Amino acid sequence: MFRQFVIAAAMSIALLPGVATKAQAQETALVAGGCFWCVESDFRRVTGVLDVTVGFAGGTQENPTYDDVVRGRTQHLESALITFDPAQVSYEQILHLFMRSIDPLDAGGQFCDRGAHYTTAIFATDAQRATAEAALSRASADLGQPVVTALRADATFWPAEEFHQNYAYSDAIVLTRFGPLTRRAAYARYRASCGRDARVLELWGDDAPFAQR
Repeated sequence: MFRQFVIAAAMSIALLPGVATKAQAQETALVAGGCFWCVESDFRRVTGVLDVTVGFAGGTQENPTYDDVVRGRTQHLESALITFDPAQVSYEQILHLFMRSIDPLDAGGQFCDRGAHYTTAIFATDAQRATAEAALSRASADLGQPVVTALRADATFWPAEEFHQNYAYSDAIVLTRFGPLTRRAAYARYRASCGRDARVLELWGDDAPFAQR
């Protein structure tokens, strides 16, 4: 699986002089929070997050494309692999922020994005499972009702096409219904029109860490 590859690569790097500490400091969190551009955009702002890669997890087809997933041809969810330094931010803190950046009561998608591939999940390793269970329980308690965000076993993560990586921070030009815009500007319009921040603020209020007020 992809996360197994990351761990193996880190172990190899750790054998090189002068880089062992850096390699050993990295951990990953694999989550699905609706539109993966939004999850990436949010978590790139978190101190201690080293990288965010967007892609797909939870299906059985190998090397799924974005078109395959959004057309419902696979069982994958749009997902984000968050690489972080646990000396600066913990897995528990990552999940706390994640749960308050989504609508964990919505079983049909997220905000304006509908369909099973936009539903929410935490993909946890065996070592992460207890922390993930606690994060879901705390979110349910804070909202006063059960959340539907799924706790799923760790899964193979397939990175999406390069076009989708770092989308919210890219100045490359893309054609939209508003005409040519930078990806950064197109993303801002999409996020506002999709109602993500409005719904997150309605649910979480001052506890929403990323929503634009």
